[in-house]
Amino acid sequence: MSVSEHQTASGRPLRVAPAWVGGARPVVDDPSLPVREAVWIWSVRRYARAGLWALPVGAVLYGWSTLGVTSPPGPLAVRLLAGWLSTIAMIALTGLLAGSRTRRFAIAGLLVGLAGSILLLSLVALPSGVGPDGAAVTADHVTTLATVGAAVTGTGWLLLGWAVLRSRMANPADGVLLMLAAVSIGAGSYAVRPLPTVGALLLLAAGMGLAWTGSRLIPRV
Repeated sequence: MSVSEHQTASGRPLRVAPAWVGGARPVVDDPSLPVREAVWIWSVRRYARAGLWALPVGAVLYGWSTLGVTSPPGPLAVRLLAGWLSTIAMIALTGLLAGSRTRRFAIAGLLVGLAGSILLLSLVALPSGVGPDGAAVTADHVTTLATVGAAVTGTGWLLLGWAVLRSRMANPADGVLLMLAAVSIGAGSYAVRPLPTVGALLLLAAGMGLAWTGSRLIPRV
């Protein structure tokens, strides 16, 4: 006995709301979706629900690095871990907004943010006054490139904040907080203190709100 791709194992019709799918309604009149599509959707929403919690954790680590703490494991390791968690949160937030009307802004924010993160990653481990080996970049240009990378990363978060604000799926206040935090992220470590630390607190507030809202918008199966 075979199970239809539009039925569950119990024989009941499988129905998935298109708002959670991230795309338009099916062309056919039957609103059911194949089982293979439902499995894929469940995997994506499970990742988005868990991945959004990386944003507040990354914000805490980023705020710690802005305080100049020199205790183990050191500011470099803390900043790298914060950037890694922020990248996970970017991907998860884009997945959450895939079914909203601002998905294009979310995708653009993800791509811009990843570009800035890659640029920063290639420069963050360089010692002070040393240029990258094998590249036509002098030590005097490293600070400029780091500022550009921070600005590009902040632009990505700014686009994601705008996508949250206009999505009608999440709390608009979280989008405003995310956009305000993007300003300090764009300024990087070269901004006048305590702007980076304040930005980390704003990012923490936005991350907590988005993680909580995401867990309620995408219910468990």
